[in-house]
Amino acid sequence: MKLKYGGHVRRDEAGSTAIGFVLIGTAPTKEKEVYQALLKVKEVVELYPLFGDYDLIAKVEAPDYNMIGEIVVSRIRAIDGVRTTKTLARMAF
Repeated sequence: MKLKYGGHVRRDEAGSTAIGFVLIGTAPTKEKEVYQALLKVKEVVELYPLFGDYDLIAKVEAPDYNMIGEIVVSRIRAIDGVRTTKTLARMAF
């Protein structure tokens, strides 16, 4: 199967202090539909397809980590075809 999408980077979000990386597992054959739906989530600033245990990775930016959680639960998991998510939060050194 040849995928016809390769990744998106959106750089118009300003003022974000929390960053999360969301690994997304989709239902079989739903990768492209989920990808297109994620492009409509304004807090998703980068999006890439993957091979392996997860199908997509999304970089999410928001004012705080509670908002990251809210975006994942209410917007990303609500997309038809999303089966699983795993969120990794950025930390500062």
